[in-house]
Amino acid sequence: MKFVSFSTPTQKERVGLWIQGQVYDLAQEGERANVILPKNILELLEESEKYFPLCLMLEKSIEEKKAKHEAVSEYTLLAPVPKPTSCRDAYAFRQHVETMRKNRGAEMSPEFDQFPVFYFTNHNAIVGPGNIELERDHFEKMDFELEVAIVVGKRGINIAAKDADEYIFGYTIMNDLSARQLQMEEMKLSLGPAKGKDFGTVIGPYLVTRDELESRSIASEEGQRFDMRMIAKHNGELISEGNLKSMNWTFAQILERVSYGVEIFPGDVIGSGTVGTGCYAEINGTAARKAAENKEDYEPRWLKEGDSIELEVEGLGILSNTLERKKVDYSIFEKKKV
Repeated sequence: MKFVSFSTPTQKERVGLWIQGQVYDLAQEGERANVILPKNILELLEESEKYFPLCLMLEKSIEEKKAKHEAVSEYTLLAPVPKPTSCRDAYAFRQHVETMRKNRGAEMSPEFDQFPVFYFTNHNAIVGPGNIELERDHFEKMDFELEVAIVVGKRGINIAAKDADEYIFGYTIMNDLSARQLQMEEMKLSLGPAKGKDFGTVIGPYLVTRDELESRSIASEEGQRFDMRMIAKHNGELISEGNLKSMNWTFAQILERVSYGVEIFPGDVIGSGTVGTGCYAEINGTAARKAAENKEDYEPRWLKEGDSIELEVEGLGILSNTLERKKVDYSIFEKKKV
């Protein structure tokens, strides 16, 4: 199944089923079938084991047109989980990590192969498809990051990797927007990322349940992997291509690490980290290093005001955004002490 969160001219947030390119309001369709179903995604996730079979029955009824169903005519897609209980982002693709370090002239950290690592980002700054308004300073080396995220479907603590996939409700595309100038300056103090990241993390367009991805699954002792092509387009131009199966740490292993000594909750969002070549920081760094070796010039490329960035992952859809600048002009760069 594919779940979406959406708003209408009269309602702020609803959860719906995405079926054949149309949105069906879950609670309203449940009423038509004399079944009580949740109005928002967190209510659904908190009792996912109870609601999942009911949603499957409703989806089948809509697909087979067994009863009267009515698609939502006017809506705006939100992030599939607009207000996650938390948001973490991992560092699971060795190619990306190794290349980024090589571009900085640094050796690969042996710790990468010893345990999965992650950081917390701002779960109150989650956005979905469509236009995104950013501050002036964000456009100083504005970057995308091509990722996939999981959404947790049940509570747990100290979860072993062999059991962890059962705690995953579904998968969605993630674009970890990154203001690189802010990030590079603050991380010289060995703390962060903070302001370079916390202004907006994009997920969407929908949340795809595990069962729908079985045909793409690759079984392993460390948890499920998926053969799913990942691409990014900037203003329609293909700029990045990878595959989710190249994750060196599985989501199950990441969940094992995340849940050590702390409880995970339905609605927690956890990103994979950037796939190899999946951001301009890596692309620019590699191109600049090769240009320097050949004694050539290289002009780095970043996202600009008015640009579109489109991420596509097989089985998870297309997450498309246009970046706009806020009308009120405000800069924290100008607050720096000399």
